Parts: sequence; C-alpha cells; structure tokens
Amino acid sequence: MEYMQHATAFAVAARPAVIISHRHQFIFFAVPRTATHAIRAALGPMLGDADWQQQSLTEVVRLPVPALARIGHGHVSFRQVKACLPAETRDYFKFAMVRNPYDRFVSVCAMLNKRNPAYRGSETAFMKRAIGFPRFRSRVLVRPQWEMLVDDGDELRMDFVGRYETLQQSYDEACRLIGLPAAALATSNASDHGLFPSYYDDELLSRVTDLYGADFQRFGYQTATTPEALRCA
Repeated sequence: MEYMQHATAFAVAARPAVIISHRHQFIFFAVPRTATHAIRAALGPMLGDADWQQQSLTEVVRLPVPALARIGHGHVSFRQVKACLPAETRDYFKFAMVRNPYDRFVSVCAMLNKRNPAYRGSETAFMKRAIGFPRFRSRVLVRPQWEMLVDDGDELRMDFVGRYETLQQSYDEACRLIGLPAAALATSNASDHGLFPSYYDDELLSRVTDLYGADFQRFGYQTATTPEALRCA
C-alpha cells in the first residue's frame, strides 16, 4: 500500500501535452514517457496563437473543448479527440512516439516514485507489487500505448508513429511530413533509473510481457523469454 500511496501522490503532476495545431494541421498524441515534453518544447515556438495544448506539467493549460478539458491531463487518446473533433482527426496529420514496453515500464515506475526515497534499492519489488493492482494497471501512465492511438474498432489511426529509441530521427521525419523545420530535441523530464534490463527477473518479465503484449506486436518490439535474453538484446 505504501508503494501505491507514493505513486498516487506523484502521478497527478507529471502529464505533458497533446497538441492540436490548426495553423499547421497536425495533432500530436502524447503517449506517456516517450519524450513528449521535449517534443512539445521543440514544437512550441512554431505554434500559432489559435493552436491548442493541454498539459499539467509546467503549468495548467486546457483545450477549449469542455469534454477534453475535463480529462484533466495531456495524454488524450485518438478516440477522445475524434468524439469531439471529427473533422480535425480526419483531415489533420496525426503522429505519436512509442517506446520499448520493457523500458517504458521502468521509466513510468521511476517517475511515479521520484519523491519516494523507499523506492531506491527496491525497484524490482515495487514493480512486481504494483503491476498486480488493477488500479495501477489502469492508470493513463501505465496502460498499453496502442490504446491511445486507435479508433473504436481498435485500428491504428496515426499517420506516423516514431520511436523513442530513434527519437531525433523520428521527430525529424514527423516534421518533414508536416512541413516544419526540424530542431534538436533537448533532454527533458527524464526519470532517474539505470539500464532497464537490470530491473527484470523472471516474474516481472512475464508480467510486463503479458500486460503489453499488443504493444510488442503492433509496434514491432521484440519480447524476451528470460531476463538474460533481455540483457543481451
């Protein structure tokens, strides 16, 4: 329970932004822990006065669409935006970044426990305990990435999906497709943790593989059957 209390206390604050740009006709969907804050910082200077963002990380900014504003954070899904803005989701360029699920889960847990001194040194125990709670698994930060990017028929509706592992290259390609100048991405809002394979034992590996099975399949990431295989990948 202590782990969950610390996670709950911190999870409210760290939520970067969805961007809906009418000026450049694109929508950026902010999948948690995929460098969304760095991307928002790079795109920000190119946005027009009539462009929209929603975030709660550096300041509270809400979309001027009541149903979306009520969501209260910036990790808004395609389905949620489409329900309110069908023309924009049909006509605008839509993109997002995704991340290796094994790596992203470690990053999520480290971020949730940024203010929890008891986490340091017991990371694997926390992760195994937390992933067993349905409430934890249902958090927007923890849920599978694909759920943010699909329509009501579970079809992927992005025009471009980049990878955290090739972040600068992926961001440059998104800018090229939109027609914007590329810019160097700065490291921002990074969580403090070691190399992700070092946190996995057999139990945690099995649970994370099961939770994110569709992410591995949809986005072409390889699953591992043993911690040793993960460390050698």
